[in-house]
Amino acid sequence: MLVVHYPEDLSLAQYLQIEQELVKEVKEPTLFTWIVQPTVIYGRHQSAEVEVNEAYCAENGIAVVQRKSGGGCVYADQGNLMISFVTPDIHSEQVFEDFLQLIRDALTAKNIPAVTTVHNDILVEDHKVSGWACYTTPTGTIVHGTMLYDVNLDALQHAITPTQAKLAKHGVASVRQRVMNLKELTDAFADIHALRAYIEEYGNKFTGTIDA
Repeated sequence: MLVVHYPEDLSLAQYLQIEQELVKEVKEPTLFTWIVQPTVIYGRHQSAEVEVNEAYCAENGIAVVQRKSGGGCVYADQGNLMISFVTPDIHSEQVFEDFLQLIRDALTAKNIPAVTTVHNDILVEDHKVSGWACYTTPTGTIVHGTMLYDVNLDALQHAITPTQAKLAKHGVASVRQRVMNLKELTDAFADIHALRAYIEEYGNKFTGTIDA
């Protein structure tokens, strides 16, 4: 696994662009992590009008960006570790499964009882702490996700507006009820930077096959 670092002051849209450029000529599995200013990112098949409280975001300086991958709408800020994995392997289902297992194992190695779900989330004590999506191009696969460490949950609650049907599918009444920060669940990391360093170090354990 190659771990790379990029400038720290980029926007979420710029980091997504880095993924898209990287996948064009990636030669080996590559990981990078990033932290951004408050941003809502919604999936390829979603509508901002439905999923995002656009008025709240505008009033509070929260950027709104659509990504190329599917999946749900997420809120990110300086308390949310963003993780990108780019590989020349075009077998996206297997890549996705392997990498989610890697992230889950990274948490369980710290005695955090993490489990993956069919919705591509990672849960701890029935609370979502991490969500993932992926997409494949002719030259490789991009997997990217979130790791909630100390996110502003009030802002998250107001910025994202899923339908009641979607919440009911997860057995909760609100976004706030469904998610939880790792900081509330474990003292394994002193801060988000310690979590970041650990994920990057553990990422070197990824040995998924490369069959582009």
